[in-house]
Amino acid sequence: MSVDDPKVVAKFLKEKTKYRPTIGIVCGSGLSGLAKNVQESQTFNYEDIPGFPQTTVAGHAGELVFGKLGGAEVVCMKGRFHSYEGHPMSKIAMPIRVFKEMGVEIMFVTNAAGGLNPNFKVADVMIMSDHLFLPGMAGKNPLVGENDADYGPRFVPMTDPYDPSLSKLAWETARQLELLEKGFIHRDGTYAMVSGPNYETPAECRYLLAGGADAVGMSTAPEVVVARHCGIRCLGFTLVSNVCVMSVNGGPPPNHAEVLEATQVRAVQMEKLVAAIIANLPREVEIVSNAPADPVKGGGTPAWLTGAYAVGALAAAAIIFRGTQQ
Repeated sequence: MSVDDPKVVAKFLKEKTKYRPTIGIVCGSGLSGLAKNVQESQTFNYEDIPGFPQTTVAGHAGELVFGKLGGAEVVCMKGRFHSYEGHPMSKIAMPIRVFKEMGVEIMFVTNAAGGLNPNFKVADVMIMSDHLFLPGMAGKNPLVGENDADYGPRFVPMTDPYDPSLSKLAWETARQLELLEKGFIHRDGTYAMVSGPNYETPAECRYLLAGGADAVGMSTAPEVVVARHCGIRCLGFTLVSNVCVMSVNGGPPPNHAEVLEATQVRAVQMEKLVAAIIANLPREVEIVSNAPADPVKGGGTPAWLTGAYAVGALAAAAIIFRGTQQ
């Protein structure tokens, strides 16, 4: 086995820590503060873990934190990896297989992203219900290559990338914390991943919105694909760090500084929400089964509208294609 084999990395960590986490948390840009609430913590710098990738992006601390949160043993990645840093997709998602080897059954993923949905405002939070993994659709998928049957099947279904029951639990926990009445949490939505590192052009933003995306970023999807391949249940949160510009000269250009600034607005609330969800996990079935049926109010793109967007995008593509053939 090579030094960057997940089994080797997990063996190293098991020899260094007493914790056997059942919950993994991946922190996005500026959201590493989630890890500060981990109690009785034990921290490993990425550079001190043999075979572990290194992160180079501001707002990504580069630490693996073990400990307790909400009554459960957790492991928290303070900083993730991106393809635009030069990492292959398989390397980006390797830590998720380390999670699996450590005993993780549920993974929380967070990210900061641009808001495409016109109902979204800066510092809103979207509970992720689906994603568009554009690099993966183009062949840059972490599962490309020989399949490792120790983790999962060759062809993994992705009809439920983000666990519906966990998403409902997150919504009900937000209700318990009286966050719903503040109006910044959206109960569902589709996240689009592009490779970056440049931000999207207005035309690209319109294209993604037409395809049904509510927010766009440069991460998360590879980790979720590998987690689902491993059988890990996923719960995702997108923090809207900026509103996407839909036309040339249609608004100020996005920048990474505003991403980090926006995350600070919701940092404390997000930390409390994640801890409370973990505390509620033992009662997940009870809470979800007794939850009221709430109408969606300004949340993710309605299913009928997503379908209309998709049909429109396909029709436009067909017209363009016909034009090129004439």
